[in-house]
Amino acid sequence: MTTVVVYYSGYGHTKVVAERVAEGANASLIAIDNNGDIQESDWQQLNEAKTIIFGAPTYMGGVPWQFKKFADATSKPWFSRAWQDKLFAGFSNSASLNGDKQVSLQYLQTLASQHGGIWISLGMLPANTQAATRQDLNNLGGSVGLLVQSPSDAGVEAMASGDLDTAVKFGERIAAVSARFN
Repeated sequence: MTTVVVYYSGYGHTKVVAERVAEGANASLIAIDNNGDIQESDWQQLNEAKTIIFGAPTYMGGVPWQFKKFADATSKPWFSRAWQDKLFAGFSNSASLNGDKQVSLQYLQTLASQHGGIWISLGMLPANTQAATRQDLNNLGGSVGLLVQSPSDAGVEAMASGDLDTAVKFGERIAAVSARFN
């Protein structure tokens, strides 16, 4: 079963998350460029995939225009129902602990639903006890998809290990759920 992570990354943080999710899901990566485009061969890969994972940072309360341009370009497979019954999942990254990432995840889930897709949630309990730290799995308490926080004044090396470990585990969940639909 083929799985693809299609993502946009403005500063490199979301790229790292995409790589970790892909690692767990044994997926290939498609990067949306700074003009909001992907290669023609990437469209073929998405059409052939059984599972598509969307990834985007959250800017100003939603996905950036580059991801939106890609999403608008999916109207061609939407019209022909080419992605009907594919499995989908998603993740978002922002500088703030909350940062309105849930809005972006709802957008990604809606996009998948418009294509007639089946959404795979994060599927893990939050780390929400007094003893919880940023090194724990799902320390931001996501459920619809993966939530990741990256400090705005630091590079990818400062990303919380709990978020990155959660990304791998999310990828593993996506692979396991996808295998059930094979």
